[in-house]
Amino acid sequence: MKQNSKVIHEKYEFRNIHKDEIEQAAEIESICFPPNEACTYEHMESRIKKASDLFLVVVDRETGKIAGFLNGLATDREHLTDDFFTDANLHDPEGVNIMLLGLDVLPEYQHQGLARKLMEQYKERERARGRKKLILTCLSDKVEMYKKFGFKDHGIGDSVWGGEAWHEMDSILN
Repeated sequence: MKQNSKVIHEKYEFRNIHKDEIEQAAEIESICFPPNEACTYEHMESRIKKASDLFLVVVDRETGKIAGFLNGLATDREHLTDDFFTDANLHDPEGVNIMLLGLDVLPEYQHQGLARKLMEQYKERERARGRKKLILTCLSDKVEMYKKFGFKDHGIGDSVWGGEAWHEMDSILN
């Protein structure tokens, strides 16, 4: 059941990730994605160290635990290729586009509107920073969800991450 924005903000805090939350983020990723798709601890650590300002976490105010997060890397490139998943050095803090690398919400926190709220806040923040576009890849079963979040589907992209065929989608910010 989706909650309204006011209720979400009463129950949850939205903020940047802290450097001491790498383990928690990697664990959440391993719960939310199958092993062939999940970001490893090492890659998560590298992303957080290079681009912690491009992580938006939602924290359960009652428990203090991360319920979910959205993360990416900035670049001037126009298409999401598999090297973004493993090489945080591709992050260019001045990049005009964001390659979204994971939207994770723990199962016990799903169906409350948190994924939508993470995406809305991320878009607002990156628009304010002057970014032009958010780019992501997703499996076919998630295309409709991302369309509801304002993304356009460009069909199967170049990514073969985890041995899968991924739709490339984007959302224009300006």
